[in-house]
Amino acid sequence: MVIVDSSVWIDALRGTVNSHTAWLASALSSGNIGLTSLSLCEVLQGVRNRSQFEGVRLDLMQLPVYELLSVSVATESARNYLRLRARGITVRKTIDCLIATFCIESGYELLHRDRDFDGFESHLGLKVLHPPAVPLA
Repeated sequence: MVIVDSSVWIDALRGTVNSHTAWLASALSSGNIGLTSLSLCEVLQGVRNRSQFEGVRLDLMQLPVYELLSVSVATESARNYLRLRARGITVRKTIDCLIATFCIESGYELLHRDRDFDGFESHLGLKVLHPPAVPLA
């Protein structure tokens, strides 16, 4: 399973073409991608009007959406935050700690465009999907 972070969904919804959105577009039919409830919230918060909100919500709800705010994920996320801080790495958003920890604990890969996940990959074993570069037109 590949969890797609809001950083990639937002690019896709804006029509941004990059290696991450190209990979996402090709993977949507595979059924092997999902998102977290927190990413769902972040994406929907960026929608500008009610009709677009409903369309995006319905589209994303076709995928597996993982609820990850358990006590164990919250506790391990705080531990991971402290582990990274001890290495001089400060994660800017609690949501990113929760998503990264959920993926680590579940053994899922993460597709993202957010540097806050880099420390989790380098030091804590987060599996990150690195799509091949998109050929220049």
